Amino acid sequence: MDRELLRTVRQATLNHARLLYHRLVSRLPHLLAVTFVVVAAQLAPPPSCSVAGVVALWWREARANSAAVVAACAGVAAAAYAYAASRPRPVYLVDLAGFKPGRAHEATRARSIRHFAAAGRFNDESIAFQTRMLERAGVGEATHFPASLLRVPVDMSLRTAREESEAVVFGVVDDLLAKTGVAARDVGVVIVNSSLYSPTPSFASLVVNRYGMRHDVVSHNLSGMGCSAGIIAIDLAKHLLQVHGDTYALVVSTENITLNAYLGNHRPMLVTNTLFRMGGAAVLLSNRRSDRRRAKYQLVHTVRTHRGASDQSYGCVTQEEDDAGNVGVSLSKELMAVAGEALRTNITTLGPLVLPLSEQLRFLATVVLKRVFRANVKPYLPDFKLALDHFCIHAGGRGVLDELEKSLKLTAWHMEPSRMTLYRFGNTSSSSLWYELAYCEAKGRIKKGDRVWQIAFGSGFKCNSAVWKALRTVDCAAAGERNAWEEDLHVLPIHVPKVVPIEFDDDENDSSKHHKD
Repeated sequence: MDRELLRTVRQATLNHARLLYHRLVSRLPHLLAVTFVVVAAQLAPPPSCSVAGVVALWWREARANSAAVVAACAGVAAAAYAYAASRPRPVYLVDLAGFKPGRAHEATRARSIRHFAAAGRFNDESIAFQTRMLERAGVGEATHFPASLLRVPVDMSLRTAREESEAVVFGVVDDLLAKTGVAARDVGVVIVNSSLYSPTPSFASLVVNRYGMRHDVVSHNLSGMGCSAGIIAIDLAKHLLQVHGDTYALVVSTENITLNAYLGNHRPMLVTNTLFRMGGAAVLLSNRRSDRRRAKYQLVHTVRTHRGASDQSYGCVTQEEDDAGNVGVSLSKELMAVAGEALRTNITTLGPLVLPLSEQLRFLATVVLKRVFRANVKPYLPDFKLALDHFCIHAGGRGVLDELEKSLKLTAWHMEPSRMTLYRFGNTSSSSLWYELAYCEAKGRIKKGDRVWQIAFGSGFKCNSAVWKALRTVDCAAAGERNAWEEDLHVLPIHVPKVVPIEFDDDENDSSKHHKD
């Protein structure tokens, strides 16, 4: 007990000392600048002196007041140091980890439909609709479901939901800490986001408890923020790392499928059954300058766009009950239009930060022609390929990816990480961006100096972006690094047609027939 009290007092004293230090550093440039001005004013020559007279006067004053000159020089040096110290701290991405469920969690599309039918609450039209959607979704034959949904009947309880989330969260955090060699007690910030499942105690507390983190760790738990919550968590971590010096931030992004499968017959809610799958990711950020040598990326920009003031944007993705009391996530028909408007708003802010001047001038010219001169010209969409090398677009569905490929004028190569993530892992919500970046790493695409653009969409409606700069070449296969994609690299990428019919075996046909009977 005495040791624990002593440790607490020591930690409190250290925290107080850090606070005083940061306050001193933040005010030091102003104090030194005033000191320098006062000293310089004392040494200033009369305004009527010639150039030679000024030099002679300065020399005499310097010899006579050598201490003042030394003090002035020291003040300038200290001011320069304090200014550099007060600049925003760089934020480094040390490493990342994506969750790869075991073989027992894999389910073919036919098996998924069979389980939907066996749930016993769908009518024939709903089964047929989900089958058509799954044939066009771009999802492959080995995506993952929690064990609770692969049982017959399904077990949608708080117990099984917690089991799913703990398996994902603990799995990625264990992997990440092992890869980086960072001790849990060295982590100063913990941020966990899960949109639809928010238990008590929170996921952040769950992580702190599991890994025995220190009592002054700064923790945040984000819920209800949708599929773009991963970038929101990164933006929050960035701001916290500007306040808490010399520390690490652990960001965990996941979603829970157990409690959010929809078992009703309201068509706008059935789409999520065909897309959302089990998954999660963890990222370790650092503001320690010593970590630059081993970090993979440096955070360059984050841009957040929120269109919630518009009723149409606010209501296009909602969790609600159908007439029979079944809870699900409803997607409106205006979703694509809302996403397009949010994207345009986001890139209008991001463009000037990353685009070359030529592209910015072209964009400005079309805006002036359209708004000032009322000319009938199409809005110019800048070519972001001139400024960014890799694109990680949230794998929300095939329609979203097709629309962004067209809007941003991207090639099949640029879209490959997003399409393969959708094919192999499905829509894993906020963690999909990290599966996509891990794909680029596994394929050896990331070269030193490359810039990566992550784009995410979420309910509310939000569009959020993050831009990263690669600090070194990353090739997981060559370096022998563990990666969620290592078992699939030899078969990917593959071409995924717009429509891929589902082939049912005899057992599945019998199951569907039994449902109809």
